[in-house]
Amino acid sequence: MLPLMLNWWNRMIMQQAETIINKYYNNNSLAKDILLTHSRLVRDKALWIADRNPHLNVNREVLELGSMLHDIGILFTHAPEIGCNGPHPYICHGYLGRELLELEGLNKIALFAERHTGTGLTVETIKAQNLPVPYREMVPVTIEEQIICFADKFYSKGKHPEREIPIEKIRKKLTKHGIQQVEQFNKWCEIFL
Repeated sequence: MLPLMLNWWNRMIMQQAETIINKYYNNNSLAKDILLTHSRLVRDKALWIADRNPHLNVNREVLELGSMLHDIGILFTHAPEIGCNGPHPYICHGYLGRELLELEGLNKIALFAERHTGTGLTVETIKAQNLPVPYREMVPVTIEEQIICFADKFYSKGKHPEREIPIEKIRKKLTKHGIQQVEQFNKWCEIFL
């Protein structure tokens, strides 16, 4: 009986995510295809991490929904290579996704969108790099937010989105954004892998 209930619950979570995605993304758009591919890969990696670490007591439903909707804001950014023709720089997709999800009444899930950029953005980083995002802490707090932020680093939305990015390549990419990004990623490697 329990596996049937879990399958039903998983379908309900996916239906909720797909309803929101379908509301904002055209059915046959490149952006939607990339968003779904990327989000499903991040979800699968996040669930793998949760299964590997039962002592973390992860809320799987929140993890799954957060994974599927963490990048919903890409639609509002200017990233034509992935089918997004909005007016904002790509780095804005996190807080724009939060705003969209809050409009949908998903306040808790909205934080996943805002807090997954890099290994999180501090106010100090935002100011120091003069980033075009609101001046507030955008760092993952809950274990579910941290897992999604971590899992997200393993997949790009560019060429070959289905290929997992090797850890050393992730570290090299994060180095461009400050040593604290690499340090946080390394801490997560120790905890999650």
